Parts: sequence; C-alpha cells; structure tokens
Amino acid sequence: MREPWELLVTGPEDADRSVLLLPGGANAARSFDLVMADPALAGARLVATTLPGMAGARLDEDPSVQGLARTASALAKEQRCDVVVGFSHGATVALEMLLSGQFQGPVVLLGISLTTEDEAGFFRGAVRLSQKVGVWPLAILLKLVPLMARSAKIPEPHKRELVEDLKQNRARDAVRVCADYLDYIAAARDFAAEIAASGSPVWVVHAEKGDGDLTSSERATLEAAENVTVVTIPGSVFLLPDEVPREVAGVVAAALAVA
Repeated sequence: MREPWELLVTGPEDADRSVLLLPGGANAARSFDLVMADPALAGARLVATTLPGMAGARLDEDPSVQGLARTASALAKEQRCDVVVGFSHGATVALEMLLSGQFQGPVVLLGISLTTEDEAGFFRGAVRLSQKVGVWPLAILLKLVPLMARSAKIPEPHKRELVEDLKQNRARDAVRVCADYLDYIAAARDFAAEIAASGSPVWVVHAEKGDGDLTSSERATLEAAENVTVVTIPGSVFLLPDEVPREVAGVVAAALAVA
C-alpha cells in the first residue's frame, strides 16, 4: 500500500523558488512528471505529492477537503513552497488552503469545480449511489478510468505509469474521499467571489471541453477580478497535467514569476 503524502521532488535543493503540486482524484504524485520535466520550470524546486486515498495511498484520519488542506499547508511550509498548484480534487485542496488563509502565495487551479453544477453528473451519481447501495457504482467507474487514460494523447512510458497508478485505487476509500469533496463544493458559498476577494494571484485553468467547466456567472466574476487570470486550453482535454504539460508548465512559470 502506498503511503499518503509521498513526495516526488525535482530541481535543486537550494532553488530560489519551490512549488507544491497536488494531483487530481485517483492520481499519484508522478502524474505531474511531464510538467516537472518541462524546460519552463528549469531551476525551480518542484514537490509533487500523492493525496491520501488516491492511487492506493492509505487514508488519513481526516480525508475531508479541510483536513487535506491543513496537512498540505503544513507540507508547503515544511518544503518552503512559494506556489501551490492543484489539479481537480487537488485544486479544491489548494483552494481551501488559500481561502482559509493557511497559504498566501500564488495558486494555480487546474480543472477545478467551484460548484456541484461544474462537476460531471456521472461522477456525482456514482459517488452518491455508492453511499446508499455500497461501493460497486464507483468501483465500476474506477475500472473505466484507466481505459480512458489509455485512449488519451499521452506519451509513453508516462501513460503506462498513469494507468498503473489509476488501477491502484480502492473503491471504499474513493467513496469516502469523493463524498467529502462533493459535500465541500455543494456548500452555500460563492467560491468565485471568495477567490476574487482573496487578493492573492490565482490562475484558473480549464480546457474548452473535457475537464469540467465554470458557470457563466463564475467565469464573469473571475474574469473581472484583477488578481485572477482565467486560462482556457483549446480543444478537449481531460487530464491537463498529462495531456498538455507544456501549457500547464507555462502557467506555473507565470505564477513563479510573481511569487
């Protein structure tokens, strides 16, 4: 069994700037391999981690978004990270780090869902049904995710590693982590307005299709905020760090430039 918060570190130990990278649901630290290898981030110290309950990592005592954000914030401080980058579920953890005041530097939110409406209906349905009838609906979905990754435009051998990590997910753990996540984004909060009011530099990155989206109201709020940069990747992309690492690395480099 993989340990939670395992670290994958690249770059010089004495680098001027460091970045904490939080992967998406079902993914491990090395899902950021291609981003970390991009020349745009040469010279930076990059610290990727596997979140508890993901890719076979053991669950923490508190796998809620708030609990994960507390531990991730302590990790960012321990690793001297100036920027936090999160993808999907990891982006929600990064969001909570920012909004709770536990991290105050630049934040990059990749493929984030700010409301239930933003999240895929089939995923929401599988999680909620699994809470009622047992884990089998989400277990079926987890079996399909590696097949989807195999069809994505991802170079080998990174694709093989990604598929291997996706296969390590355990449905029982995933139900608990994902249910807490859905509860968090279902809260009666205007996350877009809170991001705008935070004053911290924030990049919100989505593809035109494939990785979720923002509502028109959320997009308008974020685009009007002076501290927020909204980036839209052309085309259909489901796994942003794996499929468009160059574009993601460019955004991270922009965040490092103002850290």
